[in-house]
Amino acid sequence: MPTKIILDCDPGHDDAIALLLAWGSSEIDLVAVTTVGGNQTIEKVTRNALSIARIAGIAGIPFARGAAHPLLRPVEVAGEIHGDSGLDGPVLPEPTLELDPRHAAQLIIDTVMAAEPGEITLVPTGPLTNIALALRLEPAIVDRVREVVLMGGGAHLGNWSAVAEFNIVVDPEAAAIVFEAGWPVTMVGLDLTHQALATDDVVAAIRAIGTGPARFADEVMDFFASSYKEVQGFEHPPVHDPCAVAYVIDPTIVRAVPAPIVVEMRGEHTLGMTVVDLRGPAPAGTRTKVALELDHARFWALVIDAIRNLGDPALS
Repeated sequence: MPTKIILDCDPGHDDAIALLLAWGSSEIDLVAVTTVGGNQTIEKVTRNALSIARIAGIAGIPFARGAAHPLLRPVEVAGEIHGDSGLDGPVLPEPTLELDPRHAAQLIIDTVMAAEPGEITLVPTGPLTNIALALRLEPAIVDRVREVVLMGGGAHLGNWSAVAEFNIVVDPEAAAIVFEAGWPVTMVGLDLTHQALATDDVVAAIRAIGTGPARFADEVMDFFASSYKEVQGFEHPPVHDPCAVAYVIDPTIVRAVPAPIVVEMRGEHTLGMTVVDLRGPAPAGTRTKVALELDHARFWALVIDAIRNLGDPALS
């Protein structure tokens, strides 16, 4: 049976590919999409999510807007990577879906509590503010969620600082709440996502599909490649967020190991660092994992197949 997921995202170029993968995969039942301020402001990323839904033909599921700012800290966005709109590059169609009236945290709670225990997997690909708010509002979701598979952090790498990844460092308090909740958490961080490079052959294979979603993905990759090369020096851009969705589809394409993980919230130079203890076998009862290695070819095969499966939804 397909795995039911809630995708909590901040589109974002790589979030856009994660949405295409989640909707196009036969192994995923995307039951809701929630947005969180991150790559750009909540208004911009929410509009982007709704525009992507139109491009991909996503319908029949709720989309809800969530937290506009971190729990305690000022808003910080990644405009130098994602542009002023949060999804610069492609020309986005006007959204046609209406937002669910609930806050994203409430939609997460309602969806998890209405499902059978162990039925819903949470896949956050932005800051963890919505997930932390849902936890605080309804702690009972901890025992009902199957797993949290998040894109964020890193065992050995940072990008927003020398040691911290963007999604974690912009709201480290929320991240700490999520990691410490006691539910299963798999951290799909930079150690793995920096292996998910959109190489020339990958982009060519997507372009060859020839559909609207494929053209959109090609335009997304083109802008993302340019900004990543300019800002971080990558020859080919690492496409982070779909790695978390891919892990849910097929965990065997990822090597993930159990390890204790804590989030640094007070360090002068280490704020937002995910401290991963890889010194030996994880203690019994460890409920956190860190993803370390990716099968590049199989990962991109999942993404390309999903984009192909979307067909060519009409935008009229």
